[in-house]
Amino acid sequence: MGARGRAPRPRGGRADGQHFLRSPRLAAELVRETGVGAHDLVVEIGAGSGALTLPLSGCARRVIAVELDPRCVAHLRTAFAGAGAVEVIQANALAVPLPREPYRVVGNLPFSSGTRILRRLLDDPAGDLVALDAILQFEAARKRGSVWPGTLATLGWRPWWDLALVRRIPRGAFAPAPAVDAGVLRVRRRPAPLLPPARRPAFVRMLAAAFALPHRPVGAAVRSAVTPAAWRRLAAERGFAVDARPPDLDVSDWVAVFEARSRGRRPR
Repeated sequence: MGARGRAPRPRGGRADGQHFLRSPRLAAELVRETGVGAHDLVVEIGAGSGALTLPLSGCARRVIAVELDPRCVAHLRTAFAGAGAVEVIQANALAVPLPREPYRVVGNLPFSSGTRILRRLLDDPAGDLVALDAILQFEAARKRGSVWPGTLATLGWRPWWDLALVRRIPRGAFAPAPAVDAGVLRVRRRPAPLLPPARRPAFVRMLAAAFALPHRPVGAAVRSAVTPAAWRRLAAERGFAVDARPPDLDVSDWVAVFEARSRGRRPR
């Protein structure tokens, strides 16, 4: 990776094992594709051997490298001892304090906890996160980056965030190689959110109630607030089937359903 000292051997072979990027050139390429610049504060999650930390340190204003493994933390602190722009923190990404200023996240997330980390970062659209570029298990990245069919978690984020799968990384790019390929999930804050952040709890409650019975038509799930006639008009306006199931609707449809449900009448 170009940093001083020998990197610790990753603990792989399990679902939650460590899988370090093998190629410094690939790591630099991935960082370049994030668009991180000289004014950015970056929280790197899962810093590991420092493969991403090194190129991040050369382009970001400041890097907070978060790593749980004490062997990796010792290596990172030695390797980046002279880099004033890099702060190494030994912590769990699910509990580490997050900056109270605009920041970005870049990281090679543990496959076993990737979704939990995403929830921590994206569940609060009123927070200071502005962008995220995360390496995840490929299927997880594909699911989160897909606009259809909808899932409860992803739909609960999309009114405030744009999510996209932007790259596949073959399993052979890691040491040790995981059981499956990885993908890069790119998340950017929407310039104009589809709903105010304060309305997210109510929006997610509506989604959770509908997805509790994913094969039940959405119209039946919202019947207490939207009359059958109003539902038919809304379906015709939006172009979805009257008997559409929860996964069939995209985020814009769900926002329209939420607004109709909140008002209890056909939206104007």
